[in-house]
Amino acid sequence: MKKLGSRVYFYNGFPKPNQTVNASVLDIDVGKKDLQQCADAVMRLRAEYLFAQNQFDKIHFNFTNGFRVDFVKWAQGNRIKVQGNNTSWYKAFEKEDYSYLNFKAYMEQIFQYAGTLSLSKELKKIPIDSIEIGDVFIQGGSPGHAVIVVDVAVNGKGEKVFMIAQSYMPAQNIHLLV
Repeated sequence: MKKLGSRVYFYNGFPKPNQTVNASVLDIDVGKKDLQQCADAVMRLRAEYLFAQNQFDKIHFNFTNGFRVDFVKWAQGNRIKVQGNNTSWYKAFEKEDYSYLNFKAYMEQIFQYAGTLSLSKELKKIPIDSIEIGDVFIQGGSPGHAVIVVDVAVNGKGEKVFMIAQSYMPAQNIHLLV
C-alpha cells in the first residue's frame, strides 16, 4: 500500500478529480497507457500473485473473442496475431523468457483484448456467504465493471464484511474503496 492519504492518479499522471471513493492506494504501477482499467486490475492482481508464486502455468486469460492466452506459451517465445476477430499464435522468439519484464508485456497484451465481458465468462458464480479474498464482483459488458475482494473479516456471530479494490476508466491506480 502507498502511504495513507495517497491520491489516485490516472495513467497520464493527472490526479483523479474525485478522491472521496478511495480509502487507500495500492503500490502497483498503472502503466503509461489507458489499458489497466477495472477488469484489467482484477486480472493483474491475480496474475501478479501467481507470478510471485512461480505458478506460471496458472496464468491465463481469454480475449473477448474467446481465444485463450497462456503465459507459459507467451514465455516460450510465442506471440499473438490478431486480424479482425481471428486470433492465432506464431513463434517469434526461440529463447524462453519468464522475466518480470516479459510478464508485463504479456499483461499489456491481455489488457488490450480482454475485459469485463471476457472475464465474466471465465469466472464461476459463488454464493455470497462463501466469499473469499480474490473473489470478484463483476458485471460483464461494454462497459461493465469489476471489483476484487482483498480482505474478509468474520465476527463472532459469523457475519462477514469485506474490503474491495478497483481500477476504473480511464486507467488509474488500483485503490481500496471506502
